[in-house]
Amino acid sequence: MSSPNCTTVTTFILLGLTDSPVLEKILFGVFLVIYLVTLVGNLCMIFLIRTNSHLQTPMYFFLGHLSFVDICYSSSITPNMLYNFLSDQKTISYAGCFTECLLFITLVIIEFYILASMALDRYVAICSPLHYTTWMSKNVCICLVTVPYVYGFLNGLSQAVLTFHLSFCGSLEINHFYCADPPLILLACSDTYVKKMAMFIVAGFTLSSSLFIILLSYLFIFVAILRMHSAEGRHKAFSTCGSHLATVSIFYGTLFCMYLRPPSEKSVEESKIIAVFYAFLSPMLNPLIYSLRNKDVIHAMQQVIREVSSKKLQL
Repeated sequence: MSSPNCTTVTTFILLGLTDSPVLEKILFGVFLVIYLVTLVGNLCMIFLIRTNSHLQTPMYFFLGHLSFVDICYSSSITPNMLYNFLSDQKTISYAGCFTECLLFITLVIIEFYILASMALDRYVAICSPLHYTTWMSKNVCICLVTVPYVYGFLNGLSQAVLTFHLSFCGSLEINHFYCADPPLILLACSDTYVKKMAMFIVAGFTLSSSLFIILLSYLFIFVAILRMHSAEGRHKAFSTCGSHLATVSIFYGTLFCMYLRPPSEKSVEESKIIAVFYAFLSPMLNPLIYSLRNKDVIHAMQQVIREVSSKKLQL
């Protein structure tokens, strides 16, 4: 039941990562650099994939969507956080908080299943290369990204509606740098049982189902690689999977720590540090991981640089 003392909430206060003015200025510079690197890296990845004919394959189709999602969910929280570092009033409107919560949950779920789709792509490429063009056709690839977008949005919307259907009273200080579910639940003065159960079910199902697809795909991949007689073939197969495995490890590891624990003051405080990894470092590192470990991407970058250089010489 809602408390009779509850009033209509119009704004929340985000406590952020620190209350030290000096440290806030330093963190502003650090996260601004991280955000700019994230934008440039992922936009460059999308540009290369869209313009280079050698990158018009299912693997890079999924990678392009991964970069797009990384840009979106990093952009859903970073600008407001950077503003709060320099502002005395660290408020966010009720509608803004709802939107931030909706977008973040939606985009995180989409990323889970895009990573799972990339694992399926690697499975077909390595285990059934003769059927690759048939099984990973354009229509199949479009379906493998459309379903995550629709499923992610519906789940994000339902979770955000459940959260903001709660009654908030007393302190409206969110102990986080964005409108995350766990700290918002702690502020509620109405019954949170349904919301907590829904959060655990959705988070648990999303994490376990997408991770099951990835692990099962790689189980078959590793078996296929071990059966290869050529050392060069094994090395090539492992190299195509290495970047994806690194991305999966960073993203899943941090989110397991974040969402599969009951919300408490201690867990929320710890989750702020964990959130930095998946909200900022993971989107920044993904294009670096895929570009530095991928000969096709490096070749495409070199080709663009040569074309730009030749145009400058002509001028």
